[in-house]
Amino acid sequence: MFDAPVDAWYVWLGLAVASLAVFGSASSLPTTPPPDAAGVADTVDSVAADEYETTAEHPLSVSAVRVGPHRLALRNDAGTSHAEFAFGPVTPVARDSRLERVLHGTPVDVAFEDRRAFQQAVIDARTREPTWTAVDRSLIVRRVSWEGQDVTLVGV
Repeated sequence: MFDAPVDAWYVWLGLAVASLAVFGSASSLPTTPPPDAAGVADTVDSVAADEYETTAEHPLSVSAVRVGPHRLALRNDAGTSHAEFAFGPVTPVARDSRLERVLHGTPVDVAFEDRRAFQQAVIDARTREPTWTAVDRSLIVRRVSWEGQDVTLVGV
């Protein structure tokens, strides 16, 4: 008695609107999982905690990364995640810098003329405001020691 007839136009219109709403909300869901910032921070911490010079590489499937002396952030289509380093501060490496050459394997004494220049480059890198950097490969972490200074370099 109180049922709507199936051939009524407003029933079909309501069903169409409800279907569009469900489709719209389902299509807005991210297709990838959020990035694993904690796993990347664990890789950095394992290198920073080592007492010997060490290098590690962590593959990334993100669009951008922001590395600071005490934390990092990863961003992809599903959102942004953050993690703090247990062993810090680390030294974020900017592209096209002498520290980047060291990060990729150049000996410190070849990239820098003396300890003071190396120390100043490390201070500058640690005090620079972290910015988002596009990622097209892995995150690289390298711990170096030179003339009594131990530094953990982190870059892409």
